[in-house]
This record gives sequence, structure tokens and C-alpha cells, in this order.
Amino acid sequence: MKNNDRNNSPIGIFDSGIGGLTVLKEVSALLPNEKAVYIGDTARVPYGIKSKETVLSYSRELCATLIEKNVKLIIVACNTASAYALHELQSELSIPVTGVIEPGASRAVETSKSGKIGVIATEATIKSKAYSEAIKSLSPDAEIIEIACPLFVPLAEEGWIDNDVAEATAKKYLSAFMADNGTTPGKPTIDTLVLGCTHYPLLKDTISNIMGSNVSIVDSASATADYVSALLNEQNLSAPGDQKGSYDFYATDSTERFSRVGGNFFGEKLSKVELLKLK
Repeated sequence: MKNNDRNNSPIGIFDSGIGGLTVLKEVSALLPNEKAVYIGDTARVPYGIKSKETVLSYSRELCATLIEKNVKLIIVACNTASAYALHELQSELSIPVTGVIEPGASRAVETSKSGKIGVIATEATIKSKAYSEAIKSLSPDAEIIEIACPLFVPLAEEGWIDNDVAEATAKKYLSAFMADNGTTPGKPTIDTLVLGCTHYPLLKDTISNIMGSNVSIVDSASATADYVSALLNEQNLSAPGDQKGSYDFYATDSTERFSRVGGNFFGEKLSKVELLKLK
């Protein structure tokens, strides 16, 4: 493929469901000239309860599908797949592949002044230690507290992001980052908090209000978009300035729900969502 043709090619993104749309939202805002193909593997969600071997198999299959659609770069927008499959995909594929964990970890290290960093994510991502290992590789002296916040996912999907239920749930989880376990006056023991799940940016305002102005919130989706922008420039793969961005959406099941709920994650109503039949 000629390089000019590759520049015109879309970015490929896959996730176990709809959460990765927050990554596409950030990418589309930062790189409005880029086309993208997004696959949500809604038939097999969640990945977090699957074995590493299974997640790797699913990831390989979705990458092969994206490559058939002529993508020039792949974003693994699923934290579990980033933890379990990224390194294998990077060694096996001939196009650039990035996940969401290392960009988020890098941004956290750059942001933190004290080296005291919190990470909130799903149980599977916390269990993988992927964020703590990525942060430690960049800052060996960093002090990291990781907390699983599983209820944030259904809250985000229901759109319950700024009501009393969301606030009470967030206070319960985030109390682990407070010096006296959340009781008054309760001051944060960290200065930076990583949102280590692609669902969590929807709850960013609620989380930020509870943690207070002295804690910087790192959105892995935003950090990934910045990383992808730099990678495209480095690889000379950026889209032409006069190209108009466009997005193709695929789901492996329940396209109606994907379209309805996904709009909240992408920030606007989704264009047609097509059913992708797995082999």
C-alpha cells in the first residue's frame, strides 16, 4: 500500500463493548480529519471474567477484522485486552498497535508532584496490576493505591452519572483514598487519580467533586488520544488536512442497545451501527 493511501485509511478501535467510545470521542475531538472504524464485541462482553488466553483469542480475531477493513493503526480501547493481549498484538501485527494503559500511566507520572497516585478500574484490571506495573516502570518510587469500582460501569451505562446514587457510590469507593477513610475532615492521600476504565470518564465530574481541587484526574481516554496523535505524526500516517473525519460502528450483538447507550459515551448520536457476525 502506498503511504498516501495509508494516510487516508481509518484508525481501528476495538473494545469489549461501548466503553471504548470515550476513547473514540477524544480521538475524534483531537484529530477531526481522521476516519475510524469501531468494533464493540457486545456478544462476548465482559472480557474481565475471561481467561488471558480467551481475551487474546478475541483480540486477535477483532484485529484481523479491522485489518480487513484497511486500518492503519489499532487502538485496544479495552483495559482488560490492553493488559492481557497488547504485547502479543504489537509483536504479531505489521501496523502500529496501542492500548490505553501505558498512555494513562505516563500521564499520571507526568502529572503527579508527590508520586502518590491512585488508580480506579474494574476488578479484572486491578487484579492484572497492569497500571501499577506501568507506573512503576516509569517512576519506581511511586506510591500507588488501586481500587476496584465495579458499580461505576452500570451507573455509566444507565446514565446515572450525577445523581444521589452516583455520588453515594463514588464516596464509598473513593473513601479509600482519604486519610481517615472518608470521615470528616478526610483529606486525600494522593495528588493524582487515574480513571482506569473507559466507562469512568462519564463520572469524571462526580469523582472530581469528591476528590477535591488538589487531586488531578487523569483520563486514560484523553491520554490515549494524545499518544495516538504523536504516533501518527511519528509514523507519517496522519490524515490529510482536507480529509473529513467519518466513523463506522460495528457491534457483535444488540446493535439497537449499542446505538442507544453508545451515544452517551461518544457524546453525540451514533450513525448507523452494523451487526458484525463473528466467524
